[in-house]
Amino acid sequence: MMAEAKPKVAFYWCASCGGCEEAVVDLAEDLLKVVEAVELAFWPVALDFKREDVERLPDGSLAAAFINGAIRLSEHEEMAHLLRRKAQLVIAYGSCAHLGGVPGLANLHDRGSIFQYVYRDAPSVANPEGVFPQERFPAEEGELELPAFWDTVKALDQVVEVDYYVPGCPPTPKVTRAAIEALFGEGELPPKGTVLGAGTRALCHECPLNETKPDKLLLEGFKRVHEVIPEPNKCLLAQGLICLGPATREGCGALCISANMPCTGCFGPLDRVRDYGGKALSEIASILNSNDEGEIERALEKVADPVGTFYRYSLPRSFLGRRIRRGDRP
Repeated sequence: MMAEAKPKVAFYWCASCGGCEEAVVDLAEDLLKVVEAVELAFWPVALDFKREDVERLPDGSLAAAFINGAIRLSEHEEMAHLLRRKAQLVIAYGSCAHLGGVPGLANLHDRGSIFQYVYRDAPSVANPEGVFPQERFPAEEGELELPAFWDTVKALDQVVEVDYYVPGCPPTPKVTRAAIEALFGEGELPPKGTVLGAGTRALCHECPLNETKPDKLLLEGFKRVHEVIPEPNKCLLAQGLICLGPATREGCGALCISANMPCTGCFGPLDRVRDYGGKALSEIASILNSNDEGEIERALEKVADPVGTFYRYSLPRSFLGRRIRRGDRP
């Protein structure tokens, strides 16, 4: 009898730092189990695959496509649509694909201002001719082409339909294993839209410092992480550090907090929360013990970058989406 064909799986990297690709490698020896269970049909960062290899596949022939990174370039969007067509399941893998991630903070600026700074105004740039990247350029060899640089960064599900999400910046090996087992194990597939490998409660529930958090937590102000050396066995939020654990999904094992650093929210919102930053802001505002406008202003001065603090991973998927300057069209 012929051996049953393995399900074909693709991995692809859009706008991200590459940490999600490393996260797959971080499976270590468990990666061999993945290779035994599935056929890697496309993983250009690790093996010699080309776009044409995907284009030749029949539609729907991939069991799953794991796509990490936000959608920043025309090439990213084209590949997302191509893999959506070829794959039965599309998984947004990591914070950037899930919510827009750190690249999504570029939505505080537009394409023109980004190019102006990067290619003209940055202190390290010498470009007196004002040369900017062009999408097309005639050369002796023929017309050269670069992907278009979109004005707005988007999360994966803002350009294609996504079946499942794997959270984290990057996802931990434990979360990745759990996601793969949920998709390729013997049981039924989880409901569409499930955040795989993570829990449904707030991170505080798995935090080793949770027992030290007061039942009624009230603060007079906040501290920035470089200003203090936190007590190692006391809730960081109770010490005045902005820890987003109360607004963040559990599942990471509280890794940052175990290293004496507050949670920054990379696992994203809990179920039914539509705007992670709004929820995080609400949580933090609720523990500020003052009704005095001056005291509140002084406390807020310690939040030097509110958008980068509360929307670090989720600006594209928030109600804000991006900054609209006066005169701009939405």
